[in-house]
Amino acid sequence: QVQVVESGGGLVQAGGSLRLSCAASGRTFTGYSMGWFRQAPGKEREFVAAITWPGTSTNYADSVKGRFTISRDNTKDTVYLEMNSLKPEDTATYYCAAINYILGSPLFGSWGQGTQVTVSS
Repeated sequence: QVQVVESGGGLVQAGGSLRLSCAASGRTFTGYSMGWFRQAPGKEREFVAAITWPGTSTNYADSVKGRFTISRDNTKDTVYLEMNSLKPEDTATYYCAAINYILGSPLFGSWGQGTQVTVSS
């Protein structure tokens, strides 16, 4: 099972930017497609972005397309989510996970602690 540690969240004004990081803890990301998900209070966790191994293809939720960019540095076993033009509706806890790229669903049942992103209007 791939374990992760997310970081980089914070409080930002609408229109601002943040870069989230997801580092491997224990088992590496080698060979795995990776994805970012988010969960806002009172809502279900939703897919945000995905990237294949070793990084040739990406996919995004319509709500973030053109504003967010997912990338990976395989030498550092880290996946990133660059978030620009942030909106208050982007406020959520963000999680990363190893995924089935076609289905956009997590491979394993557990999640990391996530990183909180709060966008003020």
